[in-house]
Amino acid sequence: MGVTSHDSIPSLPASLLTGQKALVTGANSGIGRATAIKMGQVGADVVVNYVEDEEAAKEVVSEIEDFGGRAYAHRADVANEDEVVTMLEAMVDRFQTIDILVANAGIQRDAPFENMTISEWQRVLDVNLTGQFLCAREAIKEFVRRGVVPGTSNSAGKIICISSVHQLIPWAGRANYTVSKSGVQMLMETLAQEFSSRKIRVNAVAPGAIRTPMNRPAWETPEAEASLVEMIPYGRVGDPEEIATAAALLASDLLDYVVGTTLYVDGGMKLFPEFLHGG
Repeated sequence: MGVTSHDSIPSLPASLLTGQKALVTGANSGIGRATAIKMGQVGADVVVNYVEDEEAAKEVVSEIEDFGGRAYAHRADVANEDEVVTMLEAMVDRFQTIDILVANAGIQRDAPFENMTISEWQRVLDVNLTGQFLCAREAIKEFVRRGVVPGTSNSAGKIICISSVHQLIPWAGRANYTVSKSGVQMLMETLAQEFSSRKIRVNAVAPGAIRTPMNRPAWETPEAEASLVEMIPYGRVGDPEEIATAAALLASDLLDYVVGTTLYVDGGMKLFPEFLHGG
């Protein structure tokens, strides 16, 4: 299967999220960066969360401001409860509320299972799963306090959990990562069940192979990309903007009846293409 390119992604309406306030975690690179910029492009005010590389976060803020959006960067480790609480308090103080949380921050610490250290295991769970718990908890407190604001959104709040195809597909050498993403799926579904009656919508986006810094070795050479594409029925690697577009749509009233759902944006990777010819 050859490597193929794709046309540019159609633009979303510039007023899609006008008047809404969005927090995107891990927003200084990769999927988080693209999502923060997309939220700003479609009208939201954006908090650009980061834990390192302040300059990259400031560049995201500047890009949002360049097309007339409002944004600021906030350093916080999503695995640290005090820092998350402070981040949400600062957002409510500066933007008056939060309407959208994109819980994106995530890391990998790969190792063969028999060699995986407790710190490698725990840090991935802390960031990828506990981080989503803490951010969602603080956002939901504000959603419940404020309720639905007519004219802003049909919902009191929206949470988009960025997960992975590896909430479904096992991945040898990355037990900590797959367990964290499986946990994100169940966290999302439980929150959706618990809070949908309060008009709070919780959903997830599960990316497949995307061109991000975290997985650069898998696609940066023609040979690596060709090998990767063999696992993608649609025949190409995805771009961060495609995940950003999915997140923006899920945050909008266009998908107001979508609750507790994982949207897989993976070119069909979860379809186990090795079985296309009988396995």
